[in-house]
Amino acid sequence: MLPSVLTKTSTTKSGKKVTHLAWWVTLVLSLALALGTWNPTGHHFIHYISSVDDIFSGFRPFGILIMLALWLLAIKSIFQSLGFFGAIVVTIIIGAFIWGLQQYGIINVTEFEQAGWAATIGIGLLIWFGLNASIIWKKLTGVYTTDATSEDI
Repeated sequence: MLPSVLTKTSTTKSGKKVTHLAWWVTLVLSLALALGTWNPTGHHFIHYISSVDDIFSGFRPFGILIMLALWLLAIKSIFQSLGFFGAIVVTIIIGAFIWGLQQYGIINVTEFEQAGWAATIGIGLLIWFGLNASIIWKKLTGVYTTDATSEDI
C-alpha cells in the first residue's frame, strides 16, 4: 500500500527493527507546524486568531494553547538536540541553499510571496532537523547523546 521508501526497515545493533516512516512523518509534521502557523496564502493560524474582534471566543483559546504547546516542543527539541550554535549553523545552511536557488533564478526572494514560502519551508526544515538531529548524529558517529551529563556541567 505504501511505497517501499516509506516502509523500508533497518536493523539496529541490538536487533531491533526500525522503520524509515518516522523520518517522513516528522518531516510532514514539521512542515505542517510551520505552514499552519503562517504562510503567504493567508490560510494559517495567525490569520485565524487575528481576523476576529474577540480572540477568546469559540475554540480560539484552545487553538492558541495547542499551537503554543507545539511550538514549545519544537523549540525545545531544536535546542536540546542542536544547541544554540547548531541551530544557527542549520539556519545558515538553509539560508545558503535559498541563496543558491536565488542565484540560479529558481526563486526570487525579492517577491514577498516567494520569500515567505522560502522562509516558512526553511523553518519547517529547521524543526525537522531539530527533531532528528540526535538520530542523524548517531548514524554519522555511532554516539547517541541527547542530554548533558553531570561531567559536562
